[in-house]
Amino acid sequence: MKTMNLPNRLTIVRIILTPIFLGLFLSDIEHHFLWGLIVFAAGSFTDFLDGKIARKNNIVTVFGQLADPVADKILTTAALLAFMQFGLCNIWIIMIVLLREFTITSFRLVATAQGVVIPANIYGKMKTVSQMVFSLVIMILAELNDCGILGAGFPLSTVSNALLWVTAVLCVISGVIYVKQSLKIIDFSK
Repeated sequence: MKTMNLPNRLTIVRIILTPIFLGLFLSDIEHHFLWGLIVFAAGSFTDFLDGKIARKNNIVTVFGQLADPVADKILTTAALLAFMQFGLCNIWIIMIVLLREFTITSFRLVATAQGVVIPANIYGKMKTVSQMVFSLVIMILAELNDCGILGAGFPLSTVSNALLWVTAVLCVISGVIYVKQSLKIIDFSK
């Protein structure tokens, strides 16, 4: 059995961190938003790190090209679901994000079955970065709000949803671009 390289191990770590993040974020422990933030930030950092290491050392693998975006989707979707639990994310945002993610994953699976690997493009990466950054910002604001630092009138839900609508729009844009590019590569007659 071959050993898994470091970037792929970091991808697996991101997947493992996701339920830990969700458990902490949704828990009743003191500063649960902060604990969730710390674990989510660690997971997000593994995304940055695994890609950088893979490209620098020229150890890009098929597993990494397929599993890395899936690990991102798992982590960012968990954040959206956690936010929805606290009224910080509209269900339609989640629907748009999931529709995009399932569509793109389906295209990737078809391409893989045809022997073609379709890696994430720059638009998908921008979408993922915005989701991760905005999620971190929302968690910071939630913690500050929970501690009373922002004041009783701070519109946390409005701010959170506004940020997440930006990611939903980026999901649509990146999804359309991805589908258009994929249509040139995938043979749908098979």
